[in-house]
Amino acid sequence: MNAPDFLDTNIFVYAHDDTDLRKQRIAQDLVRRAVQGEFVASAQTLAEFAATLLRKFVPPFTPDEVVAILDVLSPIRIVAPDHGVVRRAVEANGTYGIHFYDGMIVAAAERAGCSRIWSEDMNAGQKYFGVDVQNPF
Repeated sequence: MNAPDFLDTNIFVYAHDDTDLRKQRIAQDLVRRAVQGEFVASAQTLAEFAATLLRKFVPPFTPDEVVAILDVLSPIRIVAPDHGVVRRAVEANGTYGIHFYDGMIVAAAERAGCSRIWSEDMNAGQKYFGVDVQNPF
C-alpha cells in the first residue's frame, strides 16, 4: 500500500474560495480524494480551516455552515496532537528553522506515515524528516 498524502489548511480553504477558480478546482479534487480515504489531515488543519471560514471570508461562513462542512469532511483520517507530535514540531523548528505550527503539520504528516504534504504555504520541494512538500497549484 502506498503512503498517504497530507493536506495542509490552505487546501481546505481554497476548496471553498471562489476568487481563484483554478485553485478551487484543484483543491476540491484533493479534498474529495481525502474524503474518500486517500489523504490525511490533522486536528490543527481542520481547526485553522474552521477559524478561517468564520473570520476571514467576506461574508464569513455561519457556525451552522461550518459545522455542516466539517460533517462532510468527517471521513478524513485525522491525526490528533499529542506530546509526541508537539515534541517533534519543536525538533522540526530546531532542525529546519520552520515556524512551530508548520512543524506541527510536518510532525502530524510524519506520524501518519505520509510521503507528501500538499501545501501552498510551505517550501515546495523541501523534505522534512523524510516527508516531501509539494505545491499543487
